Amino acid sequence: MKKSISIFLFIFFGFGVLAHGQISKFVKNVKTNVEKDILGDKKPEQDQNSSKKTMPEPSCECTQPELILDLGGKLKVDYSEISITNGEDGSILVQDRTNQNYYIAKDGVTKGPFLKGDPALSSYNINSVEDNDDAILGKYKEYISKNGDKYTITFQGKKYGPYAVISQFTVSRSKDKFAAIVTENLVVTQDLAKSMEEESKKAKTQEEQMALAMKFAQQMNANMNGKSQASTMPVLITNIPGANSDQTSFISAQLKGNLKFDDILLYRYDIISDLKGKKVIDTPKDGIDPENLFISSDNTKYGSYNFGTLTLSDKTKLSDLFNVHWVKADGKVYLAYMYYSPKRNSIVQCKIPF
Repeated sequence: MKKSISIFLFIFFGFGVLAHGQISKFVKNVKTNVEKDILGDKKPEQDQNSSKKTMPEPSCECTQPELILDLGGKLKVDYSEISITNGEDGSILVQDRTNQNYYIAKDGVTKGPFLKGDPALSSYNINSVEDNDDAILGKYKEYISKNGDKYTITFQGKKYGPYAVISQFTVSRSKDKFAAIVTENLVVTQDLAKSMEEESKKAKTQEEQMALAMKFAQQMNANMNGKSQASTMPVLITNIPGANSDQTSFISAQLKGNLKFDDILLYRYDIISDLKGKKVIDTPKDGIDPENLFISSDNTKYGSYNFGTLTLSDKTKLSDLFNVHWVKADGKVYLAYMYYSPKRNSIVQCKIPF
């Protein structure tokens, strides 16, 4: 009986690790109910450590992984009881759900513990939820400011604007390049649109509706007084030399600063190009989320991440991993990923030349 229960727990704990702790509460309850039958006089902590060491390494294992976070030693955090948030700089934010402490780990250095609300956690977007109407302002407040109903971009000491709308904004990894899709003026401002909606609800007869239509037409004409029609059209603003500002080059496109190391690209349904209009690659047709797409420096291959699996364009698959991100070391660009190593009881990192 003890042998069969031991096998069950071994398999179940293994599944819990691959699921990044999502079933940890249930595992903990099962362990509590049967540990006396299994352990006898042996301490639970000793058995848990022994089980982890006997678990196989995941299929994405590399020969010389880099240590990111040692869960043993002074930290003593159970992998099945943590939540992980990826940072834009390749770091990870680790939450110990047993005591709600947070730790920041990068390049083998761990900082913390921190409590929720600590300024050190601000870049991980866990302390507050931004207003949807000003999501770009909230995310890029370092570069975008608002005065009245107009927005201004300040980048490397130079000001751009003011603009009525900033519909897209992105910055390169090194933060020396930016690109935005902006509209200088609106024919219908937010205040006018709100007024139109409220007054339209009150108009009951056809005559009242016609009168309102004439009133709003006059207000829209007044808004355009001294302004060109071109100023109401979206335009591309960037500090990248030679960028193609022709509207047809970015219509129905998304500005992306994550697709290629330290570059900003235009993502469309058919092709991915640079801001000068040069094609980089054909857009993959297998439904890859552009937020999880990575293009090599020489444009010859790409990788995509989805639910713990990194798939390369040559059909190579690496599973049981997380936090796929760019790394530059010794002048070379790598695609890096992390995984939990039971043998080391640590989170480690592997790098692929990319």
